Amino acid sequence: MTTTIDRVAARVLAPSFPARLSRTPKTTLAGQLDGAWWPYSRDLYAELPALADALDETWGRITRVTVHPARWPVVPHKVPVAGHTVHVGWFTEQDPDKLILLSRTVGRWDLLVIPPETEPAAAARLMSAAAIPGSVLTAKALMAAEAVIGGTVDARGRESTWEGEGGACMSPIGHPIGCQVTSPPTDPWR
Repeated sequence: MTTTIDRVAARVLAPSFPARLSRTPKTTLAGQLDGAWWPYSRDLYAELPALADALDETWGRITRVTVHPARWPVVPHKVPVAGHTVHVGWFTEQDPDKLILLSRTVGRWDLLVIPPETEPAAAARLMSAAAIPGSVLTAKALMAAEAVIGGTVDARGRESTWEGEGGACMSPIGHPIGCQVTSPPTDPWR
């Protein structure tokens, strides 16, 4: 299968939209994430320039970015950004919902990537949660929590919930199978 992306349209549209970004305030508390980014599309070539522009002024020049390829249909090796080039790499070991930014002057930032199709209310919750200083929640944990809160639990989530709540121990007619059964307390007044 071949994916075609109109680079001219991407370049024309991308600068007109500012990056939707939340960042943790500068504190001494280090957390799992340094904020969140909510791109408008899954086109890194079109989306990275606005993100880099938003961060270059306050954080320093972004030189490298790493992503998980499962969330991006095309991962370009290089993206031109305001007079310099951002090198893009991908790692399947990286959390699919995280973007890692590298800067020569400041170091590394880990951002939660909110899917472009996310509803605005859910995106606002995720952006706020990812920007809490010192939070121990990972990108994967935040996305799983939002799936439950937003009522968008996927089929695997429903199945694991069913298994965890004892569904696997119940027969189709509601009788326990292979589980320890306790008899109900008897009513002394009967």
